[in-house]
Amino acid sequence: MSAAISQQETPQSSGSWPGGDGGNWPRYPRLYEAIPNSGPTTGGNTVLLTGAGLQGTSQVTFGGIPATIVTQDPSGGSVTVIAPPHTAGTVQIIATTPRGNTNSVSYTYTVTPPSGPTVTTLVPNSGPTAGGTAFAIIGTNLTGATVTFNGVPATGVSINAMGTVLTGVTPSGPVGNVPVVVTTPAGSTTVAGGYTYTAPPPVVTSLTPSSGSTTGGTAFVIVGSNLGGAVVTFNGVAATGVSVNASGTALVGFTPAGPLGNVPVVVTTAAGSALVAGGYTYTAPSPPVVMSLTPSSGSAAGGTAFVIVGSNLGGAVVTFNGVAATGVSVNASGTALVGFTPAGPLGNVPVVVTTPGGSALAAGGYTYV
Repeated sequence: MSAAISQQETPQSSGSWPGGDGGNWPRYPRLYEAIPNSGPTTGGNTVLLTGAGLQGTSQVTFGGIPATIVTQDPSGGSVTVIAPPHTAGTVQIIATTPRGNTNSVSYTYTVTPPSGPTVTTLVPNSGPTAGGTAFAIIGTNLTGATVTFNGVPATGVSINAMGTVLTGVTPSGPVGNVPVVVTTPAGSTTVAGGYTYTAPPPVVTSLTPSSGSTTGGTAFVIVGSNLGGAVVTFNGVAATGVSVNASGTALVGFTPAGPLGNVPVVVTTAAGSALVAGGYTYTAPSPPVVMSLTPSSGSAAGGTAFVIVGSNLGGAVVTFNGVAATGVSVNASGTALVGFTPAGPLGNVPVVVTTPGGSALAAGGYTYV
């Protein structure tokens, strides 16, 4: 609907205007219509003003507030402006020209609820659980927004003047995908695809000891961080008995058997792998040492329980006169060995302890009686 006009101008057939001075425009400029004749209280919309004698318009006001002039028709028939903000209600539009002010036309400001935020992009869409990752959200109507990751607010949030780009820093979060929500006074929106928190890869600071027997079974300790759920390999072979403390900063286990020389040691978790600096050096096992055999004699029928005390006894086989003892068992430290004698001939016979590291003869042998 056209805005009301306080005085209608009608051109004469001769081309002059009533009240004019014989030229092609009225002595006083006129406004006929505002198109559209209503808009939001925030302003910013384009309005076409039609009329006559509008050449050289220097100012257009909406209820006394200046609008922004965009274009003018050289013939004086129209002016295009950007409406300024204004409170709700009906106001008068007045144009100022070199020949004075125009009559006025009505324009109604209406309250338009602000639009809620929209999000088209979140970059990056993943990062470490520790947080601290800089991110950007691209969308619309982001002015005044807050952002949460799994319900925890992001920090350092900043928004450009157009409300189309928001930047910030992620908070810490749990491993896995979490919702990201952008909230403004006009509403909220959930970012499609959310954000995925990734566990940091393992870090190794030390391996102790850095060497041990090729037979394996050497207890070791790895100190570092992010070791939870780790698997440890020596030259590609998994260690046994691996256990990690609650904080993921220390790991213990036992080496597998391996070849002589230096081999790579790799710690692997769901988040990645770490190579242990310096690796691990397999050394030839030390030969067994026998310090005592108790008792030193027994029945020729065999079956006598015996104890050998010494060192490096792990994996030992014991023979009496070349015949293997039975039920042989060695303690964890490799310092004591027990078993049962085989049957043997009357008299003194040699007793030999053999391990992967070599052999040792028990001093004094064993006497069958």
